[in-house]
Amino acid sequence: MSPPVLAEVVRSGFVESRHRGSLVILATDGSVELSLGDATTPVFPRSSNKPMQAAGVLHAGLDLTGERLAIAAASHSGELFHRDLVRRLLAEHGLDAGQLQCPPDLPLDPVEQETYLASGAVRDRVAMNCSGKHTAMLAACASRGWPLDSYLDPANELHQLIHRVVEEAAGEPVTAVGTDGCGAPLLAISLTGLARAFRSFVLATPGSPERRVADAMRTHPEYVAGTRRPDTWLMRAVPGLLSKMGAEAVQAVALPDGRALAFKVEDGAGRALKPVLGRALDLMGVDTPEGIGRVAVLGGGREVGEIRAVF
Repeated sequence: MSPPVLAEVVRSGFVESRHRGSLVILATDGSVELSLGDATTPVFPRSSNKPMQAAGVLHAGLDLTGERLAIAAASHSGELFHRDLVRRLLAEHGLDAGQLQCPPDLPLDPVEQETYLASGAVRDRVAMNCSGKHTAMLAACASRGWPLDSYLDPANELHQLIHRVVEEAAGEPVTAVGTDGCGAPLLAISLTGLARAFRSFVLATPGSPERRVADAMRTHPEYVAGTRRPDTWLMRAVPGLLSKMGAEAVQAVALPDGRALAFKVEDGAGRALKPVLGRALDLMGVDTPEGIGRVAVLGGGREVGEIRAVF
């Protein structure tokens, strides 16, 4: 059976497209409060896995704090302050950008991309949105004497450790291992497991790797995403909220009281993310900043409709 429609595209009063998906909301005690579609079948969380990967490098013994830890869990926009921090991190650990195995890319943020290209810059590994994660993985391997050339191999000791971190946080086994867009191993868990993982991070013992990651992300949200990104806006606006989006329209959020949510839009359409996220948070009683829950549909450069949640 097809999952329910979570969002629809309305143009000039006419429903033009529909986006189906699955969603789960957990109550403060971790029980399922709302489930739409199938929240128990494994999905690839994509970059929503990054907090667990960052906790893995801490478990490996890498000592990161503050914005350095936040960018290890980031899908950064490629703004200048992101690129500068990645370069500093590489230098601090005796590494260089040539050792990164993420693909060369342009900044993720469209505004920053225009500025970047206008300066004459070209695709670069440091500008790639996962470069902070890759730098942290390289540094963790270097600190332990683990192979650097194969730091993206699922058999590398680091990824075996991350595998265990993900399973423990999600409370379920990883059912598939793939390759993410940046080249790093990608671990499949259910949406319910993803929500449980985020819940476990905000409730973790202060000073534990998981809590350190959550605290760094919430304290430095601009390094997790960017100045024009919903994850940043949310973590700035809602005290104690932890948020991380993933490619193919995945999103996970946890609140400091233990409530959490995770969803995936089935067709991977990122344009449906904000309306679905806004509606889910509204159901949880969370006041969201302006711009989270609604996406305008344009015609001839003017607004003629919207993308709206329908659950």
